[in-house]
Amino acid sequence: MMLMIAALTISSISVFAQEKAGKKDTAKHVKLYTCTMHDTVAMKKPGNCPVCGMKLQRSKKEQMKAEVTKNYSCPMHADVVSNEPGKCAKCGMGLTLSEKEKMKMEVVKAYSCPMKCEGDKTYDKAGKCPKCGMD
Repeated sequence: MMLMIAALTISSISVFAQEKAGKKDTAKHVKLYTCTMHDTVAMKKPGNCPVCGMKLQRSKKEQMKAEVTKNYSCPMHADVVSNEPGKCAKCGMGLTLSEKEKMKMEVVKAYSCPMKCEGDKTYDKAGKCPKCGMD
């Protein structure tokens, strides 16, 4: 578990560094779908298993990637998640960073407003946004 956390941290830091340097990830990423009964079956599109006919599901790796990209959540409604800052559709509260994203920010030591009031401007110390007052 610790090894997986370390690997995710290192990869996220390298992606952050590439984006900060003006580089974008141009690799073509493919989602894989697998059969729960036949682990050797892997398809690029959802459908049925060619061996047994069961419905293909996203692979465990794809499911884990989907969970990792849920960066913001409502403090009152755990089921409300988003990849971007904003407001909860149920209660209107501001979405907060997930614990994983908070840990990444501590490692990277770069802070920014979740509402992007200052655009992509980052700070090296935690504090309040000068425009909206959010952490």
